[in-house]
Amino acid sequence: MQKIAVIQTAFIGDVVLSTSLLESLHSYYSSAQIDVIVRKGNEALFLHHPFVNNVIVWDKQRKKYANWWLVLKQIRAQKYDLLLNVQRYTATGLWTVLSNAITTIGFDKNPLSFMFTHRIKHQALKPGLHEIQKNHALVKAINSNIPLSNPKLYPATAHFQKIKPLQIEPYICIAPASVWYTKQFPIAQWVKFLNALEFNGSVYIIGGPGDKKLGDQIIEAVSPKAIVKNKLSNVAGQLHFLSSAALQKSAILNYVNDSAPMHFASAMNAPVVAIYCSTIPDFGYGPLSTKSYIVQTNELLTCKPCGLHGKNACPMQHFECAMTIQIQQLLAPLVQMQQH
Repeated sequence: MQKIAVIQTAFIGDVVLSTSLLESLHSYYSSAQIDVIVRKGNEALFLHHPFVNNVIVWDKQRKKYANWWLVLKQIRAQKYDLLLNVQRYTATGLWTVLSNAITTIGFDKNPLSFMFTHRIKHQALKPGLHEIQKNHALVKAINSNIPLSNPKLYPATAHFQKIKPLQIEPYICIAPASVWYTKQFPIAQWVKFLNALEFNGSVYIIGGPGDKKLGDQIIEAVSPKAIVKNKLSNVAGQLHFLSSAALQKSAILNYVNDSAPMHFASAMNAPVVAIYCSTIPDFGYGPLSTKSYIVQTNELLTCKPCGLHGKNACPMQHFECAMTIQIQQLLAPLVQMQQH
């Protein structure tokens, strides 16, 4: 096996999880050239990656179909021995079919999968089966001896240097944002948590540029005493993806939603508290860090979970899956970590 490619053009959290495939493939085919095909914006995850040879980028926002054709030409030029398609959409299915690759593998939910050399059943709703295990079925189709690996990111020295001023003392990271309303722990709940927090160190709100406003809103609502006591600051939008991941790695704890920052924590094996509002870990997107804590409501709600993915609003208009989470549930993992 000389040339391998992995297609994953979904959002950033899914791309992070797909790095599990890269780890598994490299562990078995250590001398192979491994390429990845991602949507524009996610290529930054692979800066200085030690064994990703080439990152092919699809710009879907500008001249989507012209750029799709450019990606196809790049794929065909490589003449891959193996191409794995994690995506389940026609656009990537057509790349796969026209790829010139010797072996093509993808999920049966891709409309063009009947033309792949291997068509794998996607076990979307199998309870307890993690997404990386579902994806690993693609690899097992050709070699059952290839081990399952956890996802992994590789921040460079410059990314670690960038965060050094933030690491003078012990710290906690909070990633309060999510693309979906029903996956996002509410501002009022974050405020209660921060007002109750007793931590001898710093607390950083992290996220992308679009998350800065949310971080500011949280800080504005927190009591001045709590801001000073916990040395609370908002660094959302100030750090590169990989610098943020590096910051998470050495945190005492990372508080996250069922969203991309949880997968960043998994890829850095960073200690994490994963807060589940409308979704549940059994959907297959739970934390993979050695030190992981799950927080969700203890109430028996007939409406939870309300769907596999998040929603723009609570269908029941009460959002009890988030509002009935007790602040003590968030504080308990920190006490446990500090004791050890």
